Amino acid sequence: AVVSTQSTGGALDTGTALCYLLKVDQYTVLLDCGLDVTKLSEFTARVMQHINHIDAVLVSYPDIDHMGALPYLYGTLGLDCPIYGTVPVYNMGQMFLYDYYQSKNSSEDFNIFTLDHVDSVFDHFQQLKYSQTLTICPGIAITPYAAGHIIGGTMWKIMKDDDEDIVYAVDFNHKKERHLNGALFSNITRPSLLITDAYNATFEYKKRRKRDQELISTILDTVRRDGNVIIVVDTAGRVLELMQLLEQLWRNADSGLSAYSLALLNHVGFNVVDFAKNMLEWMSDTVTKQFEEQRSYPFHFKHLNLCHSLQELEKIPSPYVLLTSNADLSCGFARNLLAVSADCPENCIIITQRTKPDTLASKLLSNSINNTIDITIGKRVPLEGKELEEHLAKAAKKHQVETMEVEEEAEESDEEQEDDQVLVQKHDVPIPEESHHKKSFFKQHKVYPMFPYHEEKLKWDDYGEFIKHDHFRIEDEIEEEKMDVEKTKPAPVPELPTEIPTKCVTSRIKTQVNCKVKFIDFEGRSDGESIKRILAAVLKPRQMVIVHGTPDSSRHLAEFCRDSKDMGVSQIFVPGIGETVDATSERHIYQVKLKDALVTAAKFSKANDAELAWIDAVIDVQLNADKEQVAMLEPLAKKTAHTPVFINEPRLSDVRQVLIKNGIQAEFNGGVLVCNNKVAIRRHTTGTVHVEGTVCDDYYKIRSLLYGMYAIV
Repeated sequence: AVVSTQSTGGALDTGTALCYLLKVDQYTVLLDCGLDVTKLSEFTARVMQHINHIDAVLVSYPDIDHMGALPYLYGTLGLDCPIYGTVPVYNMGQMFLYDYYQSKNSSEDFNIFTLDHVDSVFDHFQQLKYSQTLTICPGIAITPYAAGHIIGGTMWKIMKDDDEDIVYAVDFNHKKERHLNGALFSNITRPSLLITDAYNATFEYKKRRKRDQELISTILDTVRRDGNVIIVVDTAGRVLELMQLLEQLWRNADSGLSAYSLALLNHVGFNVVDFAKNMLEWMSDTVTKQFEEQRSYPFHFKHLNLCHSLQELEKIPSPYVLLTSNADLSCGFARNLLAVSADCPENCIIITQRTKPDTLASKLLSNSINNTIDITIGKRVPLEGKELEEHLAKAAKKHQVETMEVEEEAEESDEEQEDDQVLVQKHDVPIPEESHHKKSFFKQHKVYPMFPYHEEKLKWDDYGEFIKHDHFRIEDEIEEEKMDVEKTKPAPVPELPTEIPTKCVTSRIKTQVNCKVKFIDFEGRSDGESIKRILAAVLKPRQMVIVHGTPDSSRHLAEFCRDSKDMGVSQIFVPGIGETVDATSERHIYQVKLKDALVTAAKFSKANDAELAWIDAVIDVQLNADKEQVAMLEPLAKKTAHTPVFINEPRLSDVRQVLIKNGIQAEFNGGVLVCNNKVAIRRHTTGTVHVEGTVCDDYYKIRSLLYGMYAIV
């Protein structure tokens, strides 16, 4: 197969959004589709070059970095193809996108996508289970495997004709956590091509016990000083691990935390917890065992309060520990709370994930204590005065236009109905019988309707056919009743919007960062040392494409793989954004297009599941509609003869079975197949088959049957 990849986002840069194109022969797959609003125009330009050729989308994780741009592609750019992902990716992906839209729309005029676009994405979604193989086109099948990191996280295996496998594995976590099992690599070893990331290639994590102890001690120190702890997390992914950890701490009387408040604040908090309760089979063995043996719901929280607005948070008594989104502080409740909490020295802000250098979270971590930070805060306020009058005037004008359009459509439909009635009267012509040879007790006048014709099935019982009262009514009365009903029935008219019109107002606030700011890693990815061990000892790919990492981390991982003697990798590619990589494993395969005349003249012979033909042509390189060079095969003006080629290697035992079915006695004698004691078939050491015997009818019949087992071109 001809395999190529192209990075449309997340390669040799500091961004966290991932998006890659994988082309296998003529089938194009989009691997993830993360959103980076700061680079949207460049991303759009790259994707639009391939938007009409994308046949499927594979989603690895439900967060914004892996599927945040899908509503934009489907709602604005017009992408229309199936999306494949696991059940949790389907459920939690909606939570991520809904929360992100609500957070953005409440603070700015967000027009990248709408909630209708989000719903359109999940209308195209096809849900899979782990290890479920699905054929997405002839010759290509996909299988998802557990990747850890986030519930439903997936490493994708793409199989081409059962002989070439491509593995897409990014952001995986091999370690078992409280609510998730680690990644499983047993079914994806030694792939033909591995597409993986270098995001953590140079990063080392603290041990889990030290990390948890640091979090507990930070919380205790803060709440004992009557300060609030704001833990910045994602919407529906890594937050589940922190919810489990904190709930266990609050249930433990010895922790000393049960006297303080614990809350979750985002727009979809209730739905996130509800989905988590219904997806226990996708979680760790510890969670499922706890449910099966103790019948206790791991996500039935006794201490965690679910809040969906700042007004609900105000009812929670202080000091409190709060989980809130978004992780990079670009929008959402976390950004608003930072503006009012950062100047209090008793408070503490804990950031749990690394973000891009230009985000507020990254700037907050780089600043030291007692530094000032500029925060732009946006909020929606109702329109007033002239703005409200102008908005209502525009809405009324739009409403008037829509009403006129509806009335015009209603008039057109009435005219069409009248035309249909006239046509029916013209064409539905009754033709009387020419003669009546028999007389019946009931006077009957048989007619034969012409087109349009609809034969009604007669219903009857022991007393005869059912009487339809409409048959005995006068047609003029029926038409008058219909006209009266249509006159009294009001036409559907669009309603004026009843929502209060709002606008976004932004304000720039200079905040003194007096609170404590800490980074405690809860990303849930494998660290650099673990990634190297997994690549060298477990995966051992034949070829690699390294994506999603800084230039330093990508080069570091590539050098390690080249120097590793255990891996045996033949080629390692480190492409930049927009760069296409030819990852075809067989170097003698080339992709060409055939002229119609050449295909028509070719004589195909079937060999197993393939059809083969011999052609004589010359290569002509041309430019297609996308201004790409395409190799075309042009037929030769003068045909030349060639020696026939026999394609296939049948075993002599298979030849014997064919001969016996056709009434020829065939037995082995010293490795030679003797047929009817007249013809001998032997295989030479070079692999060729020799037929020897006297010239007779059996010889030609046996040779003909043997030829039938080959594709001769």
